Amino acid sequence: MLVDSHCHLDFPDFAEDLDGIVSRARAAGIGRMVTISTRVRKLNQLLALAERYDDVYCSVGTHPHNADEEDGIAPDELVALTEHPKVVALGEAGLDYFYDNGSPEAQARGFRAHIAAARTTGLPLVIHTREADEDCARILEDEAAKGPFRAVLHCYTGGRELALKAVSLGLYIGFTGILTFKKSETLRALAAELPSDRILVETDSPYLAPGKFRGKRNEPAYVVEVAKVLAETRGVSFEEVSRQTSENFFRLFSKVKA
Repeated sequence: MLVDSHCHLDFPDFAEDLDGIVSRARAAGIGRMVTISTRVRKLNQLLALAERYDDVYCSVGTHPHNADEEDGIAPDELVALTEHPKVVALGEAGLDYFYDNGSPEAQARGFRAHIAAARTTGLPLVIHTREADEDCARILEDEAAKGPFRAVLHCYTGGRELALKAVSLGLYIGFTGILTFKKSETLRALAAELPSDRILVETDSPYLAPGKFRGKRNEPAYVVEVAKVLAETRGVSFEEVSRQTSENFFRLFSKVKA
């Protein structure tokens, strides 16, 4: 079994083909899918999806691109929204300096609020970080000093230093189809180096279709291609990567039924 630990089934790209998307994922051996929140105020849409399919779960959070739009959402509000049995994580929240969406100040406030909610609930935080390694590392260190929390740096494309810092704090690293791209040698080198108990696979679909599907709409079934390249990169079997990443997922996303 494999798990797609990060997809966006509520995005319009999937609206006309949702049953097909889920059926193809199941046929490909994808045992669980987590559809990730980008706006707290749209949680009901995610819950409707998660309640529709037994093997689909969701998170609640504000993507850094939407940080100004949802600035000021308090940790207590996030905590209350996690009481639903299908809400298994916080986020995605974090820092994105690549695009000029969401002021850095609002992103940082939101990031810290989500960490506080993760600390309170014990649920993992799905972290989005892009072109913000130094500030992300600083916030992670600051917040870890206040008390432990669980998290994954999803769709990882940052530097080696941030990844190792995150792992040293007990966090996880998620890899997408970017791992399969020809120019991703540095990322594959990092994927080969990280501890086996700290890695996850994901699609971030409908974006970032891997390998032979590049340029097309991505979907959860294609996480198989990410796992194949991760196995090759680490010099282990596909079965071993499937087993290890699934074990890691259920350890981190412990509210999901195994």
